[in-house]
Amino acid sequence: VDSDALTMLILNKHRAGLKVCATKAPGFGDNRRATLDDLAILTGGEVITEERGIALNKVRPEMLGTAKKITVTIDDTIVLHGGGDKKFIEDRCVQLREAMERSFATFDKEKAQERLSKLSGGVAVFKVGGASEAEVGERKDRVTDALNATRAAVEEGIVPGGGVALLYASKVLENLETKNEDERRGVQIIQYALKAPTFTIAANAGFDGSLIYSKLLEQDNLNLGFDAAKGTYVDMVKAGIIDPVKVVRTALVDAASVSLLLMTTEASIVENM
Repeated sequence: VDSDALTMLILNKHRAGLKVCATKAPGFGDNRRATLDDLAILTGGEVITEERGIALNKVRPEMLGTAKKITVTIDDTIVLHGGGDKKFIEDRCVQLREAMERSFATFDKEKAQERLSKLSGGVAVFKVGGASEAEVGERKDRVTDALNATRAAVEEGIVPGGGVALLYASKVLENLETKNEDERRGVQIIQYALKAPTFTIAANAGFDGSLIYSKLLEQDNLNLGFDAAKGTYVDMVKAGIIDPVKVVRTALVDAASVSLLLMTTEASIVENM
C-alpha cells in the first residue's frame, strides 16, 4: 500500500473513526488486474483506477462492493458471500472455463483455474489440533496429503483403489501382439509389476496375495477389489477406496523410468535380491 494513502487511512481511522482496512492486491501485472475484476464482480463493486477514468474524488457509495464477512490476516484476505449479481458471477465463470480450454500454457491454465475456484467455490478452513507438536505435524501432513489427492482427482478423475485398477489393466496386455520373444517377455514383466500392488497390500495384511489377485482376475466386475482392513471383497468405489488417476498414472510412468535407468546401469546397490 502506498505510504501516503496508508497515512491518510490511519489518520481518518483515528480522528474520524472510519472503519477501513488496507490490503495488498493479489498477483502481478495482468493477473492482478484480472483478479481485481473478479473481486469486483464477486462483491458487486467496481475497480477504481485512473486507468479506467475513475478518480477517487468521483467515487460514489454505489460503486463499492459488499460481502457478509471479510477476514484479513497478515497472509490472506478471505471474502465470503459477496454481494455481486449471481448471473454476472456465472458469466465470469463461463469466460474462465473457456479461457482454460483455449490456453496451451500451463501457467495460464493454473491461474485461470485458481480464479475460477475462488469465484465458483467456497472456502474451507481446516483447524488441526493435537496433544503435542509432533502429533499436530503428523495430522497436518495427513490433511495436506488428502488435499493433494483431491486436487489430483479433480484434474484427471478416479479409479478403484487397492491396486485393482493396475491389476485389471494387466488383463488387457494378455491379448497384446508382440513381434518377438523379447517384446513378449517385456509385456510379461509389466503384467507382473501391475499385479504387485494388490499382492503387496493383501500380503502385508496377512492374506495370501496370490490367491487374492487370482480370484479378482477370474471375474469381470472392474470395481471389485479386496478390502485388506476388513478382509472382504467389496465394490471399491462404493466403499470409498479410490485412487486419483493422476497418482496411479505417474507412479507407473516413474516406475518405468527407474526400470529403464537400472537396465542401462552397469552396477547397482540393492538391499537384498
